[in-house]
Amino acid sequence: MKVTEGNLELKTLQLECGEALDNVNIRYHILGDIQKNLERVIWICHAFTANSNPADWWPEMVGQGRLFDPEKYPVVCANIIGSCYGSTGPMSVNPKTGKPYLRSFPLVTFRDVVTANQILKEHLGIDKIWVLTGGSIGGFQAMEWECMYPGTTENLILIATAAEASPWVKAFSQSQRLAILADGTFDGANPNGGKAGLKAARSIALLSYRGRSSYNLTQQDTNPNQLSNFKACTYQDYQGDKLVKRFDAYSYFALSLMLDSHNMGRGRVSNEAALNSIKARTLVVGIDSDILFPVEEQHFIANHIPSAVYREIHSQFCHDGFLIECQQLTSVISEFLNL
Repeated sequence: MKVTEGNLELKTLQLECGEALDNVNIRYHILGDIQKNLERVIWICHAFTANSNPADWWPEMVGQGRLFDPEKYPVVCANIIGSCYGSTGPMSVNPKTGKPYLRSFPLVTFRDVVTANQILKEHLGIDKIWVLTGGSIGGFQAMEWECMYPGTTENLILIATAAEASPWVKAFSQSQRLAILADGTFDGANPNGGKAGLKAARSIALLSYRGRSSYNLTQQDTNPNQLSNFKACTYQDYQGDKLVKRFDAYSYFALSLMLDSHNMGRGRVSNEAALNSIKARTLVVGIDSDILFPVEEQHFIANHIPSAVYREIHSQFCHDGFLIECQQLTSVISEFLNL
């Protein structure tokens, strides 16, 4: 499988918040040969702490013989601004100061991310995306893109996502930020600061991603006389340490603020009006156990995008089901795309 890693540099990106980022880099991956099939491009918008290579974090969906097979359909994914996987983010050097942005990194919204994606799309010579998809905050991006630039895609597939970050979601975000802020090393001067806070934040996030059903299924202890070192506790430690090894607290903090800012109705009368403006063929997928973006939020999207199709999959893994229930996703997406 041909894999192309690229960087697109922008002199300036004007942000929705009123500030501007200079010397912006957009990191992206292309899986497959895009020049051989520009009319069948699949663009995947990644979730919170993922990177721009979906074969890394969605291997059951992207790869040879999978639903999104780069040998048949080239796959494009761009790392969102504010992340730490190659695109400009808090760890990048601020050209005005010569030092990393860290806590001074400005608020970036998903509309800013879409603006950058649109520039990259034009740079790659893509006229119309065949399939534009994303789960969780990847869905935020995909929705915004088709709303901001009507006709971007022929087929829009939104998975376990919402038209607006709910108070419930924002409360989880703030709890994670409070954990990071409680770490005295997260001081805006130390690039390696906030690691303990990030570990705690990840532990909080996992509760929203996996939920009660998942923990009770996978983290049960077998010794009825056990007094400590419980499986669920060591799991939280393990997952927190795992994220700290590959991510940084400043980027995590910035992305959480981006997540909270998501609101399709901002400046567009209402969420309903914004969704009604989307004309692409649309599939909306909900996960029956999702407690972060419960299915009523996907029903809302499907009810207000003209002629959208709603499908629901079953999972005991709650929100993370979009990363795990790949056989079910493959089935509903294949049916929608007539593959």
